[in-house]
Amino acid sequence: MGLPLDQVEELRLYQQTLLQDGLKDMLDHNKFLDCVLKVKGKEFPCHRLVLAACSPYFRAMFLSDMEESKKREVSLEDVDPDVMGKILHYIYTSELEITEQNVQDIFSVANMFQIPSIFTVCVSFLQKRLCLSNCLAIFRLGLMLDCARLAVAARDFICDRFALVSRDEEFYQLSPDELIAVISSDSLNVEKEESVFEVVMKWVGTKDRESRQKALPVIFESIRFRLMPNDYIRDHVEKHAMVKSSPELLKKLQMVKDAQKGKFTVVKKKKVKKNSENQAKENVVNGAVDEGEDTEEDALPGILNDTMRFGMFLQDLIFMVSDSGAVAYDPNANECYFASLSTQIPKNHVSLVTKENQIFIVGGLYYNEDNKEDPMSSYFLQYDHLDADWLGMPPLPSPRCLFGLGEAENSIFVVGGKELKEGEKTLDSVLCYDRLSFKWGEADPLPYAAYGHAVVSHKDLVYVIGGKGSDKKCLKKMCVYNPAKFEWKEMAPMKTARSLFGATVHKDKIYVAAGVTDSGLTSSVEVYDIATNKWDTFTEFPQERSSVSLVSLSGVLYLLGGFATVETESGELVPTELNDVWRYDEEQKKWEGVPREIQYASGATFLPVRLNVLRLTKM
Repeated sequence: MGLPLDQVEELRLYQQTLLQDGLKDMLDHNKFLDCVLKVKGKEFPCHRLVLAACSPYFRAMFLSDMEESKKREVSLEDVDPDVMGKILHYIYTSELEITEQNVQDIFSVANMFQIPSIFTVCVSFLQKRLCLSNCLAIFRLGLMLDCARLAVAARDFICDRFALVSRDEEFYQLSPDELIAVISSDSLNVEKEESVFEVVMKWVGTKDRESRQKALPVIFESIRFRLMPNDYIRDHVEKHAMVKSSPELLKKLQMVKDAQKGKFTVVKKKKVKKNSENQAKENVVNGAVDEGEDTEEDALPGILNDTMRFGMFLQDLIFMVSDSGAVAYDPNANECYFASLSTQIPKNHVSLVTKENQIFIVGGLYYNEDNKEDPMSSYFLQYDHLDADWLGMPPLPSPRCLFGLGEAENSIFVVGGKELKEGEKTLDSVLCYDRLSFKWGEADPLPYAAYGHAVVSHKDLVYVIGGKGSDKKCLKKMCVYNPAKFEWKEMAPMKTARSLFGATVHKDKIYVAAGVTDSGLTSSVEVYDIATNKWDTFTEFPQERSSVSLVSLSGVLYLLGGFATVETESGELVPTELNDVWRYDEEQKKWEGVPREIQYASGATFLPVRLNVLRLTKM
């Protein structure tokens, strides 16, 4: 009867440890040494048997008829002595110190000596540390060492962040084959194929223009011209100087134009006929084996590929952020997608989406150990679209509530609000986060203190509307901040003074809806014409509410959630949070309820965003 598996494994590990410890002890005490590796003047005494057991490279060397097989000393070139020392230490101890500085050298030597365990460890190390600054180098390293796992991981990272990586000068040092490996991928994260063409033409003009221009016919096979509008091909592709001067490229573009009209060019591609063992036996003709002939099949040329890229599945969605996570809502299909689960998000937060589709939230209380004088801060988080998670940003140095968020000229503005301290002072101060330097600073203060107001951004201007002043009275005021001129300017006031209302920019006009007035809740809606600096009344919402959210998405105006006074069965009037969605019908000039309550909307803030639904899970 055999031993149990766990006992067998225990014995095996014990024997391995015993053997390895014994070999290391013999090395340390110069016992049975029969080989010296000489690396750039440095000598490493060791055992042939150990080297041969761990490395097919050394095994082949010692068993061959080469001179090295008979010599005690083996000279190794193109190897760093420090790296060789670490490799030998690993062979005798299973211990390896890998850092970002030495990983590529260790990887290359492990590849040369054919030590798969080190190779695997290095691949895992590099994969975990893929970032914008090293992804191209790791991609090229994977190709150079013929490591498909590493090359594919780096290529997928590059494809995911193509817009950012293609801004890097190093990207334009890629060889034609390396470039093709990237742009031929279905996983390329681009919204429009035009950007691929523009990157390729920039790559051609960066260096070795003549040789790169010769590679264009092959590279064009990886650009999906059928995904471009016809007028872009006519006005930008065909009129490009390098394209105009190449009959071969013009011929390929003509194939694209023909395909758009339904006339497809077909090419013959070889299809290798593979015979199974049984087929081979049947193919004996006159005593000889017919191994099978290559056949040809019809196929479309690469330039007619119209498969959509991964990045082309972006959709306009309403992003709902609450303290339990984030959900994306598609109002057209009336469906929800799970975006992220997080315990980091504070209950009382304000959210913002920039014109570059970056999502931020600010709020709550955070103890900042780095600030000894005033450690209380607020959370500042950014949503990572690729990893579906929230990234911690430099915390807001002055915690506050009932403030507004705006953005202009690469800066995020935290406007007004109330101090989260005893006394709850109403603030006129404005904090500014510079997205380029990743630092908080102060901007010009508001002309008046306010809280519970709305802030919207439009064309690098920040508009502050309504709210309550230090006297707790509702405000009609509106002012606009121009960060380029460092100045605030008061604009036409609203018709109704209000706070805790919804506001958004929709078709170049500012809409405000519902909210709290000095006499109670309101259902009134107003619209501000930015061009004429005038307010007009708008179709009233069917119910008086506060804390609603207005969202402009794909040319449609939506109103979501908020609080209303609802009568219970006992006749009591109770403030109640609502999780419904309404859209404004411009033809019929009325608000229509969407037949779905969204439980995930409870306690959430709402943003219009563009997200890739292939990354999301339908709920």
